[in-house]
Amino acid sequence: MSGPALQQLLFFALLVLGLYLLVIRPQRARARALAEVRAAIEPGRRVLTTAGIQATVAAVEQGVVVLEVAPGVLVRFVDAAVVRILDEAPEPSA
Repeated sequence: MSGPALQQLLFFALLVLGLYLLVIRPQRARARALAEVRAAIEPGRRVLTTAGIQATVAAVEQGVVVLEVAPGVLVRFVDAAVVRILDEAPEPSA
């Protein structure tokens, strides 16, 4: 390979590496974190939705979470709408 061709190949290799480090890897980390949040959803937990609503989980169904936003007010959300769990997991009593 000649000098310019090798430089061009090196440039594209560095470009792909930069794309991976700046875009793909952080996106995978965010997706993994959201999957962990969805796995931890259970009745009684306080959660935050993508709309900014803070609510208590009343029930978990297949792909749907029933949230209680006020006493007696139940709202159904897809489980992907939950972005954060606001309280820690309850401690098991000994």
